[in-house]
Amino acid sequence: MLFPASAYLRGDPFDLMRRMTRELDRGHIPRTASAFPAVNVWQGPEAAAVTAELPGVESGDIDITVKDNVLTIAGQRRAPDAAEDATWHRRERRYGRFSRAIRLPFEADPENVEARLGDGVLQIVIGRREQDKPRRIEIRAA
Repeated sequence: MLFPASAYLRGDPFDLMRRMTRELDRGHIPRTASAFPAVNVWQGPEAAAVTAELPGVESGDIDITVKDNVLTIAGQRRAPDAAEDATWHRRERRYGRFSRAIRLPFEADPENVEARLGDGVLQIVIGRREQDKPRRIEIRAA
């Protein structure tokens, strides 16, 4: 833990504030875990659309799979090349492997999925199975 609760119990009430300032100056920012990549999902009668924010990720470093009603986006964001003797002043972006599973609002047709990556945004359209599409029922006269 970066800032233990015991710091509050010390004699100097400003000790925790000084420690936080030092850590922030070094670029160590305490943060809550957040899902990566951030996604938006919406649905129409024929398909669902998913957008995922993937800045700095190349298309060759992304794997997309669809099974039943789960879309999985996995991959790797590579760290930038830095000289061995470089000193980081701030390091807020995360690098490394990631995986995100998104439950879709219907069972997907894995043969009807398209994906595009542009400007750091992955766009995926997932078609709905024909038998799962809503059908209009005709009412016959009695």
